[in-house]
Amino acid sequence: MTRRTGYVWDERYAWHDTGTHAGIFPSGGFVQPYRNFESPESKSRMAALVEVSGLIDSLIRIPAREVGEADLLRVHTPEHVERIRRQSDASGGDAGDGFSPFGRGSYEIAKLAAGGTLAAAEAVVDGRVDNAYALVRPPGHHAEPDLGRGYCLFSNVSVAIEALRASGRVRRVAVFDYDVHHGNGAQKIYWRDPEVLTVSVHQDRLFPVDSGLVEEQGEDDGAGTNINIPLPAGSGDGAYWSVVERVAGPAIRAFRPDLIMVSSGFDPSAFDPLGRMSVTSGGFKGIAERLIAIAEEACGGRIVFSHEGGYSPVHVPFCGLAVLEALSGVETGVEDPVNISVGESPTRALTGWQTETIERSAALARALGMIVG
Repeated sequence: MTRRTGYVWDERYAWHDTGTHAGIFPSGGFVQPYRNFESPESKSRMAALVEVSGLIDSLIRIPAREVGEADLLRVHTPEHVERIRRQSDASGGDAGDGFSPFGRGSYEIAKLAAGGTLAAAEAVVDGRVDNAYALVRPPGHHAEPDLGRGYCLFSNVSVAIEALRASGRVRRVAVFDYDVHHGNGAQKIYWRDPEVLTVSVHQDRLFPVDSGLVEEQGEDDGAGTNINIPLPAGSGDGAYWSVVERVAGPAIRAFRPDLIMVSSGFDPSAFDPLGRMSVTSGGFKGIAERLIAIAEEACGGRIVFSHEGGYSPVHVPFCGLAVLEALSGVETGVEDPVNISVGESPTRALTGWQTETIERSAALARALGMIVG
């Protein structure tokens, strides 16, 4: 079944400058200048493969636009927005945690990233496309109301959600985050909000090391609407598919959202330098296929993927193409060369120690059904 799939990419996303860090470490002294892990490479190469594979011809291009300052201020404090703008207008700076550098002009590019996610979501909610993928940069899922961190300046997904809610297009939204790092931004932003369900599957205590535990479930009116699945390192396709089937599916169906937003990070890839998971491109495709089926049942198929992490320039393009194939229903015939080494890895299978963690979170999903049912 083919679908009308919206697609956002703007060359300016590749112009967000993260400097000459050697990975995450500033150059200088004995640290030879290199490039940041969060470089344009993985995203621009994904955009290139979408084009060269011919899949671009089956997608509906959605132009990105900058969000306004008022859109940012629904999520972020005035002090945070002004600090990013001021540094960007000068020579650049850091988003807030000391490990998230950006150059001159990145304030506008970050507004364009949030705006690309919003444009994709508007197209889905307004019925112009069936689903959408926003290939945006810089990422957003670590940004908190008063702090940028983990390469993220602004919370792209949350800015889009709040704009949609302000316009009356949606009321209840589910956020599913499969980036290898915990989705701390959405958790903090919606900690007390009963109308946004946040579900994050991530490598246990990777980043931020002090967040993403199963016990973190929201407070006050939002109690029970925040679900974490901190998987042990080495988890692969089977574990992630089980999370979608046993945790995200029941929780989202019980929550009955108007829209599903997906924080799409490809750093659970077996080749990622910043994670220790074992998901293949076929694994990511399986995640997307399962989420699409959940969306069709829960909210008429309305689902939007917004790009987050993923730091292997070699593997990310094939993972992203696989997800776009699932969204559009179009098969390109492109084979992932990485499968030669990881396609039959024993780490792909679900294990007992992974199931134990998943079951703890699945119990929260069942409890959510009782809360909102």
